[in-house]
Amino acid sequence: MILPKVYITRPLPPPVVERIATRCDVKVRPEDTPLDPPKLAESCHEIDGLLATGVRVGEEVIQQAPRLRVVANVGVGYDNIDVAACTRRRILVTNTPDVLTESTADLSFALLMAVARRVVEGDRYIREGQWQYPKWELLWGTDIYGKTLGVYGMGRIGKAVVRRARGFSMRIIYYDAVRLSPALEQELGAQFVDRDTLLREADFLTLHVPLTSETHHLIGARELAMLKPTSFLINASRGKLVDEAALVETLQSKRIAGAGLDVFEHEPHVNPGLLSLANVVLTPHVGSATAATRLAMAMLAAENLLAALEGRRPPNLVNPEIYA
Repeated sequence: MILPKVYITRPLPPPVVERIATRCDVKVRPEDTPLDPPKLAESCHEIDGLLATGVRVGEEVIQQAPRLRVVANVGVGYDNIDVAACTRRRILVTNTPDVLTESTADLSFALLMAVARRVVEGDRYIREGQWQYPKWELLWGTDIYGKTLGVYGMGRIGKAVVRRARGFSMRIIYYDAVRLSPALEQELGAQFVDRDTLLREADFLTLHVPLTSETHHLIGARELAMLKPTSFLINASRGKLVDEAALVETLQSKRIAGAGLDVFEHEPHVNPGLLSLANVVLTPHVGSATAATRLAMAMLAAENLLAALEGRRPPNLVNPEIYA
């Protein structure tokens, strides 16, 4: 019996690799480092399945993989994959929703709290030996309790952030292309508003929408100008949702109070202007980075991969039109 060949682009937990190896001929790239498309293409000539994490899968790779049947992405976002090109070749594309919802919501709220209460500044203040005696105005921050949280995108993660915010008695307003049912709005204590109202009234604006051609630079100079001078921007979704140059200018001129960012427009490059600002908390795209969540993501990607290679419809299919 000839087993399908699978290539895994980075080291994954042994239980994941062992699960795939029971049914496939598996090759795991041992380096946990970036892999550019030409090098990836070289590894895909004879594979049937690709388990992708931290790589771009575009036309260049697809053209070099005549046997490829499935690209299983380890992540809920899949803007790193040319889905249209895969669909033309009838290559199934899958992602890993749900399993990272709570971890990403945790980090989103952690960024909100850290920038509001100046946690990173306080840590640095102590480490640099500056804490010599009490000061009345030392590191005054912003209250979270009772403030208005504006949620742009009320999907799984947006709802999870709202549930955390309710513990702080925050007023919840949201905008989404698809409004929630009245029953769910009542359950979440969330009020639907138009886009401009969301921007004008939010004390904390948190982004939870996928990156598409329509959402690229969703938050630009115009949108930032609508925020209150006391408001904060939180983004643990996708960096390209925000015009980073406009954000830096807005922060430098103190037209908003600060930002908490886990994602960046040109990752891993970070705009130098952000690095110099004390009122910005930065983390390196680690929204899902807990041991339990990353294991669950990788295992779900493995199940998607195996289903596709065995002729079953994967449970988390991005391009279902292939079956139409």
